[in-house]
Amino acid sequence: MRKLSPEQIRLLRLRSQRLHPETAQTISTAAQSVKALCGLQAQELPSATLAVRPRSHNLTAADVKRAREDDHSSVLTWCMRGTLHLVAADDLSWLLPFLGPIFIHKSQRRYTQLGLDHETRIQAAQEIRDELGRRGPLTRPELAEALEAKGIPVAGQAIAHLVRYAALEGIICYGPERDGQLTFVLLEDWIRLEEPLDTHLFQAELAQRYLQAYGPATAEDLASWSGISMRQARAGFETITKELEEVEMAGSQAWMLKGTSAWLDEPPGEPIVRLLPRYDEYLLGYQSRAFMVSEAYARSIHPGGGIIKSTFIVNGRALGIWRSERKKNRTTIVIEPFERLSSTLKPALEAEVADLGRFSQQQTNLRLESSLKT
Repeated sequence: MRKLSPEQIRLLRLRSQRLHPETAQTISTAAQSVKALCGLQAQELPSATLAVRPRSHNLTAADVKRAREDDHSSVLTWCMRGTLHLVAADDLSWLLPFLGPIFIHKSQRRYTQLGLDHETRIQAAQEIRDELGRRGPLTRPELAEALEAKGIPVAGQAIAHLVRYAALEGIICYGPERDGQLTFVLLEDWIRLEEPLDTHLFQAELAQRYLQAYGPATAEDLASWSGISMRQARAGFETITKELEEVEMAGSQAWMLKGTSAWLDEPPGEPIVRLLPRYDEYLLGYQSRAFMVSEAYARSIHPGGGIIKSTFIVNGRALGIWRSERKKNRTTIVIEPFERLSSTLKPALEAEVADLGRFSQQQTNLRLESSLKT
């Protein structure tokens, strides 16, 4: 069994995540980027949009929006971990039937607290279907008003859980923006669902797609990223054993797809510098972030309260956080390194900042919060 060093783990994951220049170059559409990662965390849609940039070649934020609103090749809905994701449209035919029931079941206690029993949820889902079928795209407040008129509880978090339930059931998804607000549409009107996989293939497909995008990884990583049980994660890996190479990673058994270890034989190139947005999949895709950030700085990235900050990485290792400051027609990218940086990194940082400007079609400049080491 091959034993991987932390540097090797980071290199392999950079390539799997399409953050390495060579794998990013293969991505020429927003839908390809979303599909390559088996979905992008999108509780903040602008962050999900930014996550496409380092994982693609020559795309813009407008391309990501077109893929969702015009082409419908990517869809915004609840998926992995029961949270909002941008997902490739042709993946929903198997992801929703597999994951939807899991997260509906996990939400039973919260449904009870909100007074949303099974019959109420079924009624609400039918009313939502009828309203959207009759009136077209509607915002969440508009749906809440329609449901309240039928005597369905919508106060507080109830309406949020009702629309999430309808989405997990495959009835609705997010649609176009209207006056700055996202609307909901009927999923069947938004995309044409492919024929679903046989149910016994769901776990295997998810395991294979996960390792393709996140490997090397453990069953614990798969369970943490997806929200499925450890039993299901292990079963998924076991089903595709013939496709896998077993490795040792931080003292634990891990897996990667056969052939990908050849990446380790390639000569090192220039340092790979990436500015990752909040809630990036590189930060959320594993049970632990110890492989990419030391314990001393872990709280700087994840301070608590569910916040995952925008992160600056070099060769897969987190060296700081960053933020954007908008003034008039110019955006300043402010980088806060954890330690003083080598001056040799400045050209690569400036190139990343310039690429952020190109992607967002804004004028950008760089500001470092600490002095560069000479």
